[in-house]
Amino acid sequence: MNWIANYVRPKIRGLMKSRDVPEDLWDKCPSCGQMIFTRELEKNLRVCPHCGHHLRLAAKKRLELLFDDGKFTLVELPKSLVDPLKFRDRKRYGERLKEAQGKSGGQDAIVVAHGTMGGHPTVAACFDFSFMGGSMGIAVGEGLLAAAKLAVLQEAALIAIPASGGARMQEGILSLMQMPRSIIAVDMVKEAGLPYIVLLTDPTTGGVSASFAMLGDIAVSEPGAIIGFAGRRVIEETIREQLPPDFQTAEYLLEHGMVDMVVDRRELRERLAQVIDLLRRPGPSAKVLPLKQPKAAKEEKEGAKQDKKSKAPAAESDEEE
Repeated sequence: MNWIANYVRPKIRGLMKSRDVPEDLWDKCPSCGQMIFTRELEKNLRVCPHCGHHLRLAAKKRLELLFDDGKFTLVELPKSLVDPLKFRDRKRYGERLKEAQGKSGGQDAIVVAHGTMGGHPTVAACFDFSFMGGSMGIAVGEGLLAAAKLAVLQEAALIAIPASGGARMQEGILSLMQMPRSIIAVDMVKEAGLPYIVLLTDPTTGGVSASFAMLGDIAVSEPGAIIGFAGRRVIEETIREQLPPDFQTAEYLLEHGMVDMVVDRRELRERLAQVIDLLRRPGPSAKVLPLKQPKAAKEEKEGAKQDKKSKAPAAESDEEE
């Protein structure tokens, strides 16, 4: 009996054991709950093929999507203070930063790059939500200022692509100071007469939406993106009213005039290139030809001239008499 239990049974179980399935083989859509092959989802730019829900996209993947031929140059951002308040909750803030850097592969929640869109020089400041929820700290403020200075230097359009839960609580008041700093960055670009475009992605909330994210010359959003300041539950508890089901979505903001257009991710490159072209080249791109006058209008005009000529001698003869 021991021989069967200790030798035969493990052998049978080993033969019947199913193969391990790789963890990254499938993704689940958070909207419709359908399981999707990761390869199929990536090919579709992380847009659910069943319901069209736009899943979050990594910062560098988004830059590849937007710039011409997927080519861009990353900008090395200035170093900022690390853990200025020596903050600690369950972990030290410095440890959290190292974990986030290892997870995302970036130094902080913002990536700045430059290249061309539709042939026009463009600088993009893109948030990475995987880095501590895309929260805005000192490093993000430095990144936005660096992006604005580069745009002015290159006479390029600036595109901000927020995906953030707001200011970073571990930096306290210093994180809130990045709100006016981000507005200074926007003013630098606008004073230089350059386009400033904001591409709102899911989510854009808190201090980010209360500063530079709502100051774009053109505000573009992805479908279904959550955009607002305070959370839905907080607002409902404050005003003691039930909010509409689509409250704070991109479509709701478009309907109420807060967003200029909602564009599918697969059409973003073409649409942004078109917007930048219109803003950088306000005149016609081809020679304007005069319209030919309709035949009837031309004959009427000639008839009016003849009437004037015939009346003129009669008036002169009356004066002589």
